[in-house]
Amino acid sequence: MKKITITCIVAAASILTQCAKSTDADFLITPTSFGKLTKDNSAKEIATIYATDSIVKDDAVQLNASMRKEHIYEKGGKPLFTVSISNDSIIDNIRVLDPRYTTDKGVNLLSTFKDIKDNYTVSKVLTSMNNIVLFIKDSEIYFTIDKKELPENLRYSNSTKIEAIQIPDDAKIKYLMVDWE
Repeated sequence: MKKITITCIVAAASILTQCAKSTDADFLITPTSFGKLTKDNSAKEIATIYATDSIVKDDAVQLNASMRKEHIYEKGGKPLFTVSISNDSIIDNIRVLDPRYTTDKGVNLLSTFKDIKDNYTVSKVLTSMNNIVLFIKDSEIYFTIDKKELPENLRYSNSTKIEAIQIPDDAKIKYLMVDWE
């Protein structure tokens, strides 16, 4: 009886481990994939890959008519990501909306600047009116941090060049993007 019970426990643990791994892969961002999508997928394949989820095509008039957007939601309505698609059906970039999507180095929307700098090399910092954008060396991902996360003397100037060393470790990530262009 003990042998059967132990065998059942080991089998159940193995099944649970496999399920956990496949779920994690559904939300893993690597250099060549974004969850279930790969760089080789065309935009037309999104409907098949995310057939159990909801896809909402953005019909708003875009300034750049060469791009369209599709918003992917879980069946319960939770937003997963938004994908920008070129007219030739190529996935251009992906904006992560769900914190379960995590880079292969463990960074997600709930991470901080410290997590970024501990795992990546920031190659460039661009300043906009309300945000700073952090480009990562040899990577197709980039992060946006709200200027509200910066020291007050850096928040209000668009002309001030901000260096990575000036960003507080506890600054939260506003956007996580994948650029496959």
